[in-house]
Amino acid sequence: MITADSIEALKARLDIVDVVGSYVELKRSGANFKAPCPFHDEKSASFMVNAQRQRYHCFGCGVDGDAIKFTMEYEKLNYPEAIEKLASSVNFTLHYTDNNERKERSNLLETLSGWYQKLLGDNGIAKSYLTERGIFASSIEKFSIGYAPSSSQTLRFLEQHRFAPQESIEQGAIGRGEEGNLFARFIERITFPIYSPSGAIVGFGGRTITGHQAKYVNSSQNALFNKSRLLYAYHLAREAIYKGREIIVTEGYLDVIMLHQAGFTHAVATLGTALTTEHLPLLRKGEPKVLVAYDGDKAGRTAGLKAAKLLSTGGFDGGVVLFGEGLDPADMVKNGQIEHLNTLLHHPIPFIEFVITEIISSYNLSDPRAKETALNEITGYLKTLSPLMQEEYRGFVASRLGISTALVRLSSPSTVAHQPIVFSHHDIWELSLIKTILERPHITDSLLDFIDPSVLQYHGSELAAAISGDDDPRLSALLMDDRIRIFEGDEGIRAELITFLTHYYNRELKKIASQGSVSFDEKSYAIRQIRDKIGRLKRGELVPLT
Repeated sequence: MITADSIEALKARLDIVDVVGSYVELKRSGANFKAPCPFHDEKSASFMVNAQRQRYHCFGCGVDGDAIKFTMEYEKLNYPEAIEKLASSVNFTLHYTDNNERKERSNLLETLSGWYQKLLGDNGIAKSYLTERGIFASSIEKFSIGYAPSSSQTLRFLEQHRFAPQESIEQGAIGRGEEGNLFARFIERITFPIYSPSGAIVGFGGRTITGHQAKYVNSSQNALFNKSRLLYAYHLAREAIYKGREIIVTEGYLDVIMLHQAGFTHAVATLGTALTTEHLPLLRKGEPKVLVAYDGDKAGRTAGLKAAKLLSTGGFDGGVVLFGEGLDPADMVKNGQIEHLNTLLHHPIPFIEFVITEIISSYNLSDPRAKETALNEITGYLKTLSPLMQEEYRGFVASRLGISTALVRLSSPSTVAHQPIVFSHHDIWELSLIKTILERPHITDSLLDFIDPSVLQYHGSELAAAISGDDDPRLSALLMDDRIRIFEGDEGIRAELITFLTHYYNRELKKIASQGSVSFDEKSYAIRQIRDKIGRLKRGELVPLT
């Protein structure tokens, strides 16, 4: 049995937001996090996670518990199995009352990785391959790159270290054939250990250097290793991602290693698979801008299109970078094209723009029927986005297709968001401002120098309630509404305010110009004052209301 002290120590290491967030895409809601409940079918978000209490609760179906209970329910595990899975995910060694066998098992992948690393030093072919690819010795050490020998050598090593065959199978180190024979998963391959976000080894990727049919293979799917949830080198990139609020997602291990080697330490890679919805919770952590950096060939463009659709629908900020002329990030670093690479990564094609452009490129727009089909496909995609984004890109679509904006007919916001309350695109910004104030109350005083409830066209009363701290049910509903984003960062808020206030003062300018009850001198003075404010706003300066 697992000792009680060991379980309590594990609980102290766990963060329920990290645990639940590895399965469900959580979004901050005040002091809590929320998501649609994973235990019953719903479209609104009634499932809440409280970081302070380390508990989750669903206001819809009533489920409640801690990180261990969530893992039990979601993974359909019993209590000891959930404890062991969580311990492995945070690289925590459990203690048992009966024997130390289970404790030793937790070191299987670490032991195997250490052995692979030693073998690499004795294999000239493997080392030559890495050198030819431009990988430094320091990178080999940083990423714990190794070499897997023949199947019989690996089986003998595991047996000598008293790892039971069943455990080795469960952790993806070996497999069992149809006739019951055991075989190593990685044979004559350069190995790349794959870690959980917390830094525990959960599997390997392997590249052949002796001509095996499959160039790359990964560990088999098991309780610890799910390639659709993991990102290679995330544990090394995490600090840079959080600090820089940006993450680069590439297609391969070598791309990541070479990018890190060149200073792009916020790079990760999918594990031989396209981005999936299961990756989104991990990508969401730290709310970074996501750069999808893929090869510019047909396969890369297809993968980029899929990723851009997935990420834009998920509300991620970022874009796609495609590498032409048969190059990839690893090649560019090796060839010393770091400055060019840096330029490419700083000028991605925004996700929505990329999707629209890629869709259009697949049709012959000189054919009216093809143009109509392209329009239908694009509007179908736009309907997966927020009402504000739909409205923002109507003109772009019309321009690219050479048609009237009126022909770009989109759904109502209620159809997109599946929510009972319908908002027009006009008031989304105002609700975003209010939600930002609710989420970041410390900015309220500084905002009131430039904006107050009288400036808003639709939701002045809600803004007044947010400023005064009233317990208004409309504000609670707003916090739970996934359609309404918050403005990120001081510069983001500043940019949003400048845009909004420019529109506001332009409306005021038209209003004053049309007034007949005001004297010419008064009207002229007011117009000069407002034009001065508009000019200052256009120069990037926030102007006080008074």
